[in-house]
Amino acid sequence: MAAESGGTLTFDMNRQLTLLFAAFEALLVVAIGIAIPLVPLTLLWGIHYGLAIDWTVFWRAAVDIWLVGHGVDMTVVLDPTVSKSLGFAAASTPVTITIALLGFSLLTVLLGVRAGRRVAETTHALLGTFASLVTFGLASLIVTLSAQHPVANPSLWQGALLPTVVFAVGLLIGSQVVSTKSRVVGPVRRWVLGWPSHVRTILATSLRGGAIAAAGLLTIASIATMLAIITSYAEIISLYEALHTEVLGGVAVTLGQLALLPNVVLWATSWLVGPGFAIGVGSTVSPLATSLGPIPAIPVLGALPIGDFAFGYVGLLAPVVVGFLVAAVLGPRIAGELRRRELAIVALGIGVAAAAIIGLLVWASAGSAGPGRLSHVGPQPWIVTAWAFVEFSVAAGLGLLTSARPERADDGFTQR
Repeated sequence: MAAESGGTLTFDMNRQLTLLFAAFEALLVVAIGIAIPLVPLTLLWGIHYGLAIDWTVFWRAAVDIWLVGHGVDMTVVLDPTVSKSLGFAAASTPVTITIALLGFSLLTVLLGVRAGRRVAETTHALLGTFASLVTFGLASLIVTLSAQHPVANPSLWQGALLPTVVFAVGLLIGSQVVSTKSRVVGPVRRWVLGWPSHVRTILATSLRGGAIAAAGLLTIASIATMLAIITSYAEIISLYEALHTEVLGGVAVTLGQLALLPNVVLWATSWLVGPGFAIGVGSTVSPLATSLGPIPAIPVLGALPIGDFAFGYVGLLAPVVVGFLVAAVLGPRIAGELRRRELAIVALGIGVAAAAIIGLLVWASAGSAGPGRLSHVGPQPWIVTAWAFVEFSVAAGLGLLTSARPERADDGFTQR
């Protein structure tokens, strides 16, 4: 009896420690995300405003920035003076901001991966994961409630849900990394292992190839963005100087641009795919032509291309080359397992997986950034998805045909 009582007590203590640890990990992710905008805003409150303004104004601003960074819709009522300076007559008309500053979402995913790995190593991994998600959701709800204000009003249900979904993605990735290292086979994996071998090969190759192709295109887009910023250094510095910000203002602008940088990379991805993107209604930035009207005074936008490109169509080769190379590498690995028509299914699967990943990310990068022309900023996700599917599927099909030599004929007999 004493041994059983001791074992039960130890089990309860381990469970309570897991719950506390998981909750702390979730709260830490929320605290880090909000602290990034809150620290410079608090310094601005103390140094520039001399503590004369209520600090809760800066707290709400930091929370609003964090929520917008996770795709939460923000309804803003412009001040009459600001509205007049921007040329908008109706100052009291609410403006909904739907664009996400994806740098905050990326940070939450990375911190979620770290939390998922740490929680998965505890004795009650499933319970800890659930506790971490619940804690993060409650924390998101509480900070969203604290940011409610007539001037800037974030969506309450989105504030509780969307950051939690982003955190859940990282948490799931982190926990899967640990389970893969420990070779834990879950019920879903056991179910998949029961499928016919050629079906598993088609599905695995399609998902793996699509993910690698999407990652490859995003890498090229990142390099292209870096080169554009480097070569447009003079224009970017000129825009910084035109803002006439002090040191703290310059730091705030730089942090805001870092939060926007993943969006810019995704816009570059849509540029490489073909349809391009817009910076305001009526504008277009694509490989073949660029037509820009008035744009926000954000220094990093000085890297945007101006005018037409004589060889802009070369950018369209990026997804084709990436899709071809990925299929060419994966082709020999599956050549002896699949028929030729099954290779065609794999090519379509790679196109679907890559286009779905690119389309989902591009959709998250676009939205409304303000009133008037700024009601549409970013790519058209459905058009980008359709273009990506065609380009990756065709390229993957050619790569598989040139690299894979099927050993199984369509009639089921082995070819010699």
